[in-house]
Amino acid sequence: MSQDKTLNRQILLASRPQGEPSSQNFILREQQLPTAAELAEGQVLIRNHFLSLDPYMRGRMNDGKSYAAPQPLGEVMLGGTAGEVVASRNANFTVGDKVVGMGGWQEYFLVDATQRGVLQKVDTTHIPLSAYLGAVGMPGVTAWYGLVKIINPKAGETVVVSAASGAVGSVVGQLAKARGARAVGLAGGADKCRYVVEELGFDACIDYKQHPDLRSLSAALKAACPDGIDGHFENVGGMILDAVMLRANAFSRVAMCGMISGYNGEPIPLAAPQLILSNRMKVEGFIVSEHMDVWPEALKELGGLVASGKLKFRESVAQGIAAAPEAFLGLLKGRNFGKQLVKLV
Repeated sequence: MSQDKTLNRQILLASRPQGEPSSQNFILREQQLPTAAELAEGQVLIRNHFLSLDPYMRGRMNDGKSYAAPQPLGEVMLGGTAGEVVASRNANFTVGDKVVGMGGWQEYFLVDATQRGVLQKVDTTHIPLSAYLGAVGMPGVTAWYGLVKIINPKAGETVVVSAASGAVGSVVGQLAKARGARAVGLAGGADKCRYVVEELGFDACIDYKQHPDLRSLSAALKAACPDGIDGHFENVGGMILDAVMLRANAFSRVAMCGMISGYNGEPIPLAAPQLILSNRMKVEGFIVSEHMDVWPEALKELGGLVASGKLKFRESVAQGIAAAPEAFLGLLKGRNFGKQLVKLV
């Protein structure tokens, strides 16, 4: 075998977690890549620069019924990536092109780019490459869809968002403010809350770690939302959703995006589901990949806001593919601050 072959380091799912996942569920593998001359017609080889880590990946690790097929055992972990074309036998992609796709937890990504939509060329003139995995990528569009299409706030209404300092929540609040609504966040810790108010421009942020029971959290929400809650963007579920529902106004709307409080199989019953009826609430779950028709509209607004500096975002960056499992486990525990990425170059 020739010596000029490049090694590709990958993280595979080795076993399914029982309850809380651990680093033991992952394994690092090295694989040899084809040279540029060995690429098949239509293939593109990408050097991944950034890997996106997102809460949805936790659900994929399970074998149960869900909206998406489980992550197969012994295969590269699924995930969004942003990188650069290093070899191409496809007329639509040239060496040096910056691209985003579902490259997975690996340093290189070999793909048949004749399939429509597997690779997206991106312009990094005014938008950093990493932002295409966050504010101008799937998390940003998730925030946009839940806020614009489900909550649809009017000026003067109050919108609450859980996990407000994260990749999705931070965008929700800023988009709500741009539409003239009040934005109130929930986040874990004084530093995150300060950032949400001072940097992102939310009207208030509640540190849920200071409110360990429903009564306390509900009182904090009442103080932050004196006119009640008209829209809620839910990333966490559990007690936070219960507290929000106690303060919800008639005809309030809830966009159900994530329920991270139950990702390891914990039961998360609703304390007072009757409030959905008495408040005539609209509670709607959504999966952003099922709404590809709105992505261009969403990305146009998000890209413009990021390029002009009006939409702020923060990143937590782990270094190197081997750091991905621990960074992912940290994300599930809220150790990240903003969008969790792994830098691969």
